[in-house]
Amino acid sequence: MLHPDQIETFRTEGVLVVDNVLPQPLLQALRAEYAALLDGLYDGWQAEGRVPASQGFEDRLIAAYRAGCDWFQPMDISLPGDRITDSTPMHFGPAVFDMVTCPRLLDLVESLIGPEITSNPIQHVRIKPPARDLKPDEVRAHVGGTDWHQDRAVALEEADQTQMITVWLAITDATVENGCLQCVPRVTEMLPHCPKTQTAIADGFVDEARARPLPVKAGGAVILDPMIPHASLPNRSGGIRWSFDLRYNVTGQPTGRSHFPDFVARSHAAPETQLRDWRAWRAMWEEARARLAERPHIDIHRWRSDSPACA
Repeated sequence: MLHPDQIETFRTEGVLVVDNVLPQPLLQALRAEYAALLDGLYDGWQAEGRVPASQGFEDRLIAAYRAGCDWFQPMDISLPGDRITDSTPMHFGPAVFDMVTCPRLLDLVESLIGPEITSNPIQHVRIKPPARDLKPDEVRAHVGGTDWHQDRAVALEEADQTQMITVWLAITDATVENGCLQCVPRVTEMLPHCPKTQTAIADGFVDEARARPLPVKAGGAVILDPMIPHASLPNRSGGIRWSFDLRYNVTGQPTGRSHFPDFVARSHAAPETQLRDWRAWRAMWEEARARLAERPHIDIHRWRSDSPACA
């Protein structure tokens, strides 16, 4: 659990950095799970002559990106916000499930929103290659830079009153050089957003002079209130910066993505409702993919380009 001083800091600032959230064995399991996933993809691309011979997770990841081979969606722990087909790739494995349900992590969440905790489906892997390798037309926030935004604003209106927090987990060290998060603390109101390259806060509404970088070691977490404006710094290093972006909300409240599956991660009142099997989690997303592939596209962006703030 968080110390009372940490809880007070979060209540006041809207942001908290916590070290040593994920245990080392879990970090190793996550890295191994993703290395195996990338090896399968890379070997197929190499057999097609699309990528050069390469070894190691980071080298293969960068080489595949340079070659135009998409590893992001096959590695993501969500379906995309654009059109979904019955073959849209995604990843739901045992190590990722153990991360989302990590007891130490859920203890932190419980300290802030209480013991009835739902794993919110607004979640992503974020693996950012060096900025020097990014293609000029790269627009994916999970791969390139992330514009200033509030997490409350990128969920649908149904969740505007939901008690929710974001937990940003570092799998590699996140530094100023390799593109850690930055935030403007103590913001409590919804700012206008515009559909830019990404859904982003309208020009002139972020006081970037108050921006604070949020470096954190691998295994640590940045916890954010959904009203806190944040963005990523560019990755100026020669390596990748890898994190996961998770959200949790009070069970029974809207998630902001009702067409995607959520699950009870912890419950003191009804422990039998907790999901304990990663295979069941994967099956929930597979069912959602099949269902959504047959239906009209559901837009996850609520902001309009013709609003006064976007003019």
